[in-house]
Amino acid sequence: MQYVFDTLGYRRYEWKCNSLNEPSRKAALRLGFLFEGRFRQALVTKGHNRDTDWFSIIDKEWPALASAFESWLAPTILQPMANRRDPWKAGVKRASSVFFYVPAPL
Repeated sequence: MQYVFDTLGYRRYEWKCNSLNEPSRKAALRLGFLFEGRFRQALVTKGHNRDTDWFSIIDKEWPALASAFESWLAPTILQPMANRRDPWKAGVKRASSVFFYVPAPL
């Protein structure tokens, strides 16, 4: 994401996934993406309609997310994965609480 916003200068970064793919939806939210909506019957896959969920981060939201990522990822150089501190649990203000709402469970 840093490359997309800081180097390329993009204003918007999107994530889309099958609305039934709960791990992908959770990953998007965990990374700070905002749920924007659902395209109903967006595709036909194996003869069935498939809904697509859309998430995004925009350039104005990136600085808060970048600082959260820096504090979260920096210790990986010095600590094994099992001992890495999760900033969300450690009280770092989660960007989603600043900019986003959490959609109701589907």
